[in-house]
Amino acid sequence: MEKIDKVTEAILEKIDSEGFRQEGAYNLRYNGYSLCHGSTEHITIKRKEDKQGIDVYISGDTRGEQVHIPVVVASSGVTDEVYNDFHIGEGAQVTIVAGCGIHNSGCDDSRHDGIHTFHVGKDANVRYEEKHYGEGEGTGARILNPVTKIIMEENSVFTLDTAQIKGVDSTKRQTEVVMGEGAKLFVVEKLMTHGSQSAVSDMDIYLNGTGGSARITSRSVARGQSKQVFHPRAVGNALCHAHIQCDSIIMDKAQVCSIPEIDAKHVDAAIIHEAAIGRINSEQLIKLNTFGLDNEAAEAVIIENFLN
Repeated sequence: MEKIDKVTEAILEKIDSEGFRQEGAYNLRYNGYSLCHGSTEHITIKRKEDKQGIDVYISGDTRGEQVHIPVVVASSGVTDEVYNDFHIGEGAQVTIVAGCGIHNSGCDDSRHDGIHTFHVGKDANVRYEEKHYGEGEGTGARILNPVTKIIMEENSVFTLDTAQIKGVDSTKRQTEVVMGEGAKLFVVEKLMTHGSQSAVSDMDIYLNGTGGSARITSRSVARGQSKQVFHPRAVGNALCHAHIQCDSIIMDKAQVCSIPEIDAKHVDAAIIHEAAIGRINSEQLIKLNTFGLDNEAAEAVIIENFLN
């Protein structure tokens, strides 16, 4: 068992809501290399031989197990690019807990690019959780650029739950999902930016099979001079249902651009989109003021409830 320092422990507590432990199926990536990993009877993790990253093989007999694959960058000037592939067997039921935390106390940028591909077998049910977090007193930026590709076979279910907690100076998220017959997709994206941070999220959902459905929900708060751009796109190539909802709270001098796009290429494709950007409701502030909260504390309560 590898000894983990206090900085890494603190970051893991932020990005792994289930609690990271060196047991079961896990892989801890630290400053650009795999520090430790383990497998179980039904889940095997192997390091790639041709490039940085791992292959995760989840058998169809998997029921209720978890896979933990956190990434910690704790040094200034690190640039880490990793390719992780997940092979989920027919009928498997599994939760994959990922996330990346950067601690940068230096003057050079630290960056992590995680390229994840999920091959989801027929009737499988997968929940994927990913949290991003940045900290440190250095002037170097904390940069996270995740790329996620999901290929869903017949009647599979995939839940993508992502959150950017705080401290990430720049992020560009690219997500592509290709859905087969009867597949069901649920996406929840939560984001907080402040200062001069920037965040871009591009998402392409292809509903290619009869009876497929997708629900994409994005919630964000932009503060300071930060900038956010959301561009979720749902393409209906068969009889299918999809719903895109983007809600944002804008504060201070921030900028938010929301571009939900729907593209029906089949007469029986039913796709809906909604988008709303606005400031904190003044009536909610006044109500919380009457309970003794000042404006700052009241705003914090409203934001927490909005994102959760």
